[in-house]
Amino acid sequence: MRLILPLFLIVILISCQEKAETKVVSLEEDVTFLASDSLQGRATGTQGERIAADYVAERFEAMGLQGKGEAGYFQDFVFKPSTNPHQEATFVEGASDSTQTGRNVIAYIDNQAAKTVIIGAHFDHLGMGGQGSLYRGEVPAIHNGADDNASGVAVMLQLAGRLKKLENAQSNFLFIGFSGEELGLLGSNYFAKNPTIDLQKVNLMINMDMVGRLNAENTLAVHGVGTSPGFKQLLFANNDQEFNIAEHESGIGPSDHTSFYLADVPVLHFFTGQHEDYHKPSDDSEKLNYEGMRKIENYIFNIVTDLDDDAKLAFRKTKNESEETPRFKVGLGVVPDYLFTGEGMRIDGISEDKPAQKAGLQKGDIVKKLGDQPITDMMSYMKALATYSEGDSTLVTIEREGASMEVEVQF
Repeated sequence: MRLILPLFLIVILISCQEKAETKVVSLEEDVTFLASDSLQGRATGTQGERIAADYVAERFEAMGLQGKGEAGYFQDFVFKPSTNPHQEATFVEGASDSTQTGRNVIAYIDNQAAKTVIIGAHFDHLGMGGQGSLYRGEVPAIHNGADDNASGVAVMLQLAGRLKKLENAQSNFLFIGFSGEELGLLGSNYFAKNPTIDLQKVNLMINMDMVGRLNAENTLAVHGVGTSPGFKQLLFANNDQEFNIAEHESGIGPSDHTSFYLADVPVLHFFTGQHEDYHKPSDDSEKLNYEGMRKIENYIFNIVTDLDDDAKLAFRKTKNESEETPRFKVGLGVVPDYLFTGEGMRIDGISEDKPAQKAGLQKGDIVKKLGDQPITDMMSYMKALATYSEGDSTLVTIEREGASMEVEVQF
């Protein structure tokens, strides 16, 4: 009996340890921690960023993923912050009084496969505001960045847990929490130039940046659709969540997938759109659509597993859509709804004291014509707007609640 009791206690202790190690952490819990005031907005190079990096590394470790940075799970990079709001931060060799250090967090599932899928999301944000902030308050405030981008990191961590349990996988999986995204894609750029795996074996890079605000129309923007020939069919075949997919061909955009596209890796970037809390202190965890995030997680999991036993994807270069954007001499003073997939340009927000507000335009109006130029999508809207100068006036044809009407706008 004396021998049995200690053995029984040991079994109980081991069982308790195993339960602690396999505790399921929810999307809500990940976002709530990363977007808490205690992290002070996770600005790159700050203590808040380090706490966030440690948290992501601990989550990877608890799931049994291998560290694949340059020092365990971590990959550090040194940069010099820019004092010019029109310039981005730059990499430098060696730390000094004028430099800061950012930290990527990298974990690996080694299935001894010939190809690897990278799944990434940036965890840094704007700290107390400053460059990049759209907050106009006089007192600095914490920019928690729940949607941007605690949401993407939380989905990445859920996918890591699911893919760790995937049996007979024919791909390896690399997960990267990037820092420095808000400063100009610093972390992803550094990794792409200093990879800890062979990029020639990478089949696909999936990026999630702002996936926490799925709208009532179930619209999900997917960028990079043109970077491999089979992506359109892949997205359609796995859309059991019945997303209204807003497809974008280009592999270049303002998020971390760009760094991999430029290294000739096929990319898919998932995004649920901008909103009135973007880059403001009000981007908080309670405002996220967690059910929508779970739907996106399931969609990406289906895409990854569908590709698992396929041959390596072919890479295809795409047009840089940003280079085709016309230059404007005037603005209408609206925030376009970039997720709108109907005909025209739907207004998602109205700026104070600008031509649109003065003309009586409203959020939800769909611009159908500027003058005599038909508006079918964002590009036709931008091309039409670029033909006007300050002082010009024109009739704008809009659709409001199903009815067509004209208003005069003075630029």
